[in-house]
Amino acid sequence: MTQAVTPATRVGPLLEQNPQLIESLASYAPEFARLRSPLMRKTFGRLATIADAARLAGVDVDKLVSHLSQLLAGSEPGKVSTETGASATGDYRVDELKAMLRELHAGRTAEEVAARFGRLLASVSASEIAEAEQQLVTDGLPEDEIKRLCDVHAAVFRGAPEQQVALDLHSDHPLAVLREENRALEAAVGELNTILADLAEWPAAEAWAHRRDDLLAALERLGRLEEHYVYIENRLFPVLERYGAEAPPKVMWAVHDDIRELYKRTVTAVRGDDAAAAAAAAAAAADATGAEQTLRELLRQVSEMIMKEEQVLFPLCLELFEGADWARLQAGEESGHPGAAYGHGYRTAEDRRREAEAAHLPLPGGPESPSADAAAGEVPLPVGRLTPEQLALLFTNLPVDVTYVDENDEVRFYSEGHRIFPRSPEIIGRKVINCHPPKSVHVVQKIVDEFRAGTRDVAEFWLDFRGRFVHIRYLALRDPDGAYRGVLEVAQDVTDIRALEGQRRLLDW
Repeated sequence: MTQAVTPATRVGPLLEQNPQLIESLASYAPEFARLRSPLMRKTFGRLATIADAARLAGVDVDKLVSHLSQLLAGSEPGKVSTETGASATGDYRVDELKAMLRELHAGRTAEEVAARFGRLLASVSASEIAEAEQQLVTDGLPEDEIKRLCDVHAAVFRGAPEQQVALDLHSDHPLAVLREENRALEAAVGELNTILADLAEWPAAEAWAHRRDDLLAALERLGRLEEHYVYIENRLFPVLERYGAEAPPKVMWAVHDDIRELYKRTVTAVRGDDAAAAAAAAAAAADATGAEQTLRELLRQVSEMIMKEEQVLFPLCLELFEGADWARLQAGEESGHPGAAYGHGYRTAEDRRREAEAAHLPLPGGPESPSADAAAGEVPLPVGRLTPEQLALLFTNLPVDVTYVDENDEVRFYSEGHRIFPRSPEIIGRKVINCHPPKSVHVVQKIVDEFRAGTRDVAEFWLDFRGRFVHIRYLALRDPDGAYRGVLEVAQDVTDIRALEGQRRLLDW
C-alpha cells in the first residue's frame, strides 16, 4: 500500500522509511540538498513537516506533495518548477550566530552577547546548535572562531539555569560515567579556587611556600581531564562524524587543546625549581600576569567545558546515536572505566569478542572475515602464511604502536598491546585528518599530499611525551606498480634504547 503524503507529513520519518526520496528531493530544490546530511535529517527532519520544508525552500507545497506521492506510487512525476524564493528563515539561526561572532570581535563579553541572544540559544536543541556550527564550518569560518561561541553558550546556561538539560541516565551508561568524571573535575576546580582565595589573604612569598604542595596536589587531580578528553575525542567524536556532525568535534577538540596548554603552563608556573623561583612566580601572580592569572583562566575554561559537554555534547549524542552505538561503547567499558577502551587497560581476546558481537562485527577468522582463507584458515602472505590469531598475536606484541591509513585517507587498522597514543575501535573508517587536533591538521594533510604525489616517502618526528622520549615515523606505502596505497604510522618509546651504552653480547638471565 502506497504511503499517503500530506502537507502535515513529517520529513524525517518519511525519509527514514523511504531513503530513495533523498536524492529526488535534493534535485527538486537546492535547499533540500542539505537533507543528504544524516544530522540534518535527524534535526530539521524530526520536527519539520512537508509544508515547513516547502516554505523554507520556496516551492509550492501542493506540487511538492504531488511530486512525492508520484514517486512513492512508482510513476514518473511531472516536471515541476524548481525556482526557489529567498529562504530567509532557513538560515536565520546561522545568521544570528554570525552576528554573535561579530559582536565578540567588536569587544563585547560573552555575558553581554548572551544577554542579547540568550533567548535564541536557550530555545534550540543540542542538535540544532550542532547543525548551525556545521553550516558555519561549511561557509568557511575557522574552528578557532566558532569555538568562541562556547563562552556564549556557557553564559546563557549560567544566566538561565531553568534552560539546562537534565539527563536521565542509568549508572552504567557511558555518558553517566563521563558525568561522574565531571563531578570529580568540578571538585578539583573547587579545591583550587579555595586555595586561590586563601592565597589572596597571605603575603605572596609566604603564601606560595605554604600552599604550593596543596596546589600541585589539586592540579594533579585536575589532570585527570586528559583521560576524560581523550576518551571523548576517540570514542564519541568518530560516531558523531558518521552522523554528519563533523563541526562540533572540531570545535570542542580545539578547546580541549587550549585547556591542555593552559594546564601545562599552570603546572610549570606553580612548580618552581627553588624558593626564589617560587617567590618570583608568586609576585607575578599578584600582578595578575603569572601563575594565578593562568590558573584562573584554566579553571574558567574547564568549568565552561563541563557545561558544554553536559548541555550540548551529551544531549547531541543522545539525539543522534543508535542502540548499536551505545552497545559498542558499553562493550569497551566493562572493565569499569572508559579508559580501558582506548589504551589505559589491556583488552583481552574475550573483550574484543564481546565488543565485536555488540557492534555486529565479524570476528577475526570467522566466516564473514574477508581476510581469512576459508579453506585453510590462514592468510597467504608474500612469504609464509599466518592464521588470523597469529596475526593478532604478532601485532599485539610488537614493541611499537602501528596505525595504517589507506589510500582513501581512512584509518583501517591499529595495533594493540604496546600503545603509546590512544586509539579506539570507533576510528576504523574515520578520515585521518579527523583523528588529529585542529591545530595539527595542516601538518597531517601536507604529509599525506606529499606521499600521494610521490615527492616524499618518510616523515619523522621525536618528542617528549609524558616523561618518555617517543620516535614517530610516517611511511608511504606503495604497491609493486608504485601506486600509492596509504600511510603506515609507527611510534616507538625509545627512552630506554637511548640510554644504552657499551655492549651486551651474552644472555644475562
